[in-house]
Amino acid sequence: MSVKSLITAYFFLIVGIAVSLGQTKQEELEQKRAQLMLEIKQLQDMVAATKNKERSVLTEVEDLNTRISARENLIKVTNQQANELTKNININIQKIDQLRKELDLQKKEYASLILKSQKSSSEQSRMMFLLSSENFLQAYKRIQYMQQFADYRKKTAQELEKKALELQELNKSLAEQQKEKQKLIDENKIDRNQLQEEKKHQEALMATLKKDEKKYVAQVKQKQDEAAAIDRQIEEMIKAAIAEANKKVEDEGKKTTTKGSNTTFAMTEEAKKLARNFTGNKGKLPWPVERGVVVTRFGATQHPTLPNVKTYSSGVEIATETGAKARAVFDGEVIAILVIRGDNKAVQIRHGDYITVYQNIGSVYVKKGDKVKTKQEIGKVFTNPTTGKAILKFLVFQNTNKLNPSDWIYRM
Repeated sequence: MSVKSLITAYFFLIVGIAVSLGQTKQEELEQKRAQLMLEIKQLQDMVAATKNKERSVLTEVEDLNTRISARENLIKVTNQQANELTKNININIQKIDQLRKELDLQKKEYASLILKSQKSSSEQSRMMFLLSSENFLQAYKRIQYMQQFADYRKKTAQELEKKALELQELNKSLAEQQKEKQKLIDENKIDRNQLQEEKKHQEALMATLKKDEKKYVAQVKQKQDEAAAIDRQIEEMIKAAIAEANKKVEDEGKKTTTKGSNTTFAMTEEAKKLARNFTGNKGKLPWPVERGVVVTRFGATQHPTLPNVKTYSSGVEIATETGAKARAVFDGEVIAILVIRGDNKAVQIRHGDYITVYQNIGSVYVKKGDKVKTKQEIGKVFTNPTTGKAILKFLVFQNTNKLNPSDWIYRM
């Protein structure tokens, strides 16, 4: 292989790798974009379903902020997609240019080859070429040479045809990518216009909030106090469940691999295996509802509309549809069902030394001691009759330590 051929092969290898990486990135972005579009649709559907319900200004602002955040993320991802397509288009242009040069060069070489072939292609000249051989061996070698020449000519013609087809496919791919990019740009314009409308509405609501800020700050504080009280109940139930489980292990004389305490489970080999499996599925666990959108993230955050207010959530809050079923995210055992207030309940499921908590359940389908499987329905999410909202709060613990549920659930 000539130096030039090696350089060309290396060029196409590098371009091929770049195109492959670009396609992978593009696929990832498309998945993110599809997820965000679904999220926005779900939020819009939920708003439409509760439009005739009583909604405070604070609730309306919080809902609007969630939609604005989702739309801003969608615009960002769409921009990334368009930029990635631009890179792919530029790579394709380079590849097309290189292919055209290669094709032109091969056409010239092939034309020269045909010209030489025509000069010596007559039957008479071929026969004279063979008859002029000094001996049989030389005649045999000349026959081989003529066959190799014919094969080389055929192979060159095939390579030319292959490169021409590859060029056509690249041109077709380039045209499709340019159309796709334009489509993304057009969709982004629509989303930006919608975002501007939502922000105008947000500004109007914010003006209303500022008029009576103290009142809304008090409302947020009250909600935080109520959430903190429920968190304390859940934590006490977890400690009680740990104590009960450890006593049971001790009474039954089971062999443990890890000694328990007031805040940690005594782990049998079976429990340790389940915990390892749970850990191994970090980031891959199914959502605790089939359809939903995260409206409150784990941890401390600045309130989106009240500048002097910080909020804290011990888990994630997922807005879902009326009648939605909560489901176990992994195999485990129901260790407690906590009645919070009214008909609202929290179901706690143990997975080795991990615990998942499903809060704001109206109707519970399981009982303490039940073994449950991944995606098994454990209850119906409570729908607030005043606001029409169905929100599941989902928490993850390792023993008594709170963990971020988004780290465990697939694409949360």
